[in-house]
Amino acid sequence: MTSHANTRVVDTADVADNADLGSGTSVWHLAQIREHAVLGENCVIGRGAYVGTGVRMGDNCKVQNYALVYEPAALADGVFIGPAAVLTNDTYPRAINADGTQKSADDWDAVGVTLKRGASVGARAVCVAPVTIGAWATIAAGAVVTKDVPDFALVVGVPARRIGWVGKSGHPLSEDAGYWVCPVTGDRYAEVDGELKEVAE
Repeated sequence: MTSHANTRVVDTADVADNADLGSGTSVWHLAQIREHAVLGENCVIGRGAYVGTGVRMGDNCKVQNYALVYEPAALADGVFIGPAAVLTNDTYPRAINADGTQKSADDWDAVGVTLKRGASVGARAVCVAPVTIGAWATIAAGAVVTKDVPDFALVVGVPARRIGWVGKSGHPLSEDAGYWVCPVTGDRYAEVDGELKEVAE
C-alpha cells in the first residue's frame, strides 16, 4: 500500500499492497480497497465499504458504510456515495455462459460509473453502469439510475427521473424571474435546452 502523510487505516480494513491512498485519507473497519485503486487526499471510506480494483477517486470523497464501488468506476473530487449505495459494472450479469460453463473474468467486459465533481448518490441508490452522473447532481435515496444524469439534476425513483435542480449546496433550487436560485448561497442558474448553467454575477 502506498500511503502518504496522515493516512489512517484501521487494523480490520483490508487494503491491497499496491493501492494508493492520498494524504489525510481514512479507511474504517472492515472496508476493502482492492488492487491498484487510487484514492485522492482526505477521502473517507466507511465501515464495510468496498472499492474495486483500479477504481479512481479524487480528493475529498466520502464513501459511506457498506457502499459498493465496483471497478472501473471513476469519482471526481468531492463525490459522496451514501450508505449501501451500489455502483455496478456489468450490464448483462450472468454467473454462467450460455453453454452452462462458469463465467470467468475473461468472459465479460467491466463497464463503469463516472461521477463528476460534487455529485451525491443517496443511501441504497443503484447506478447501473455505464452511466455518468453530472457535476453537483443528486441521486435520491433508493433511486435506480439507468441513464446519464445532467449537471445539477435532482433525480428520484425507479427508474430515476429528474424532478428538479440542486445547487452546489445540495439544496433544491427555486425558480425566480426566469432563473433558478439557491436558497443557501444565492447563486443563480439558467436552464437552457434541459441543462443548467451557472450565471456569472
